Amino acid sequence: MLRRSILTGTVALTALLAVSALSTTPASAQGAWVCPAAEKGKKNPVAKSDAAVAAGKKATVDKACTACHGEGGKGDGPGAAALNPKPADWTSAKVQQESDGCIFWKITTGRGAMPPWAAIPENERWQIIHYIRTLKK
Repeated sequence: MLRRSILTGTVALTALLAVSALSTTPASAQGAWVCPAAEKGKKNPVAKSDAAVAAGKKATVDKACTACHGEGGKGDGPGAAALNPKPADWTSAKVQQESDGCIFWKITTGRGAMPPWAAIPENERWQIIHYIRTLKK
């Protein structure tokens, strides 16, 4: 357990250092993060299942999403403190009301401190969305 905590802390610190260099534009100057209309209608091609949700949850840990978004997806990970804007709270109505296509686009393209995750295999990004949907308040 201690090894996992150290590893998680190391990953969080690495993620924070990597993205802090990208986070130079204040949140107020960035404006709302609106996805293109063409992305809104995209449907998740990965069938929802317990296995897909579990794979999505695992991917959030493996890809260090939890470093900023937190273990429960509330945007309260150890790397979140220094970020502006703050990481999205996946449990919020705002995130939960977004279409799968918009969330996929945001994961893929990134913005500010949120790096682009286009290198994550497409099916894993869709699985992450299935996991995010389970965090609805």
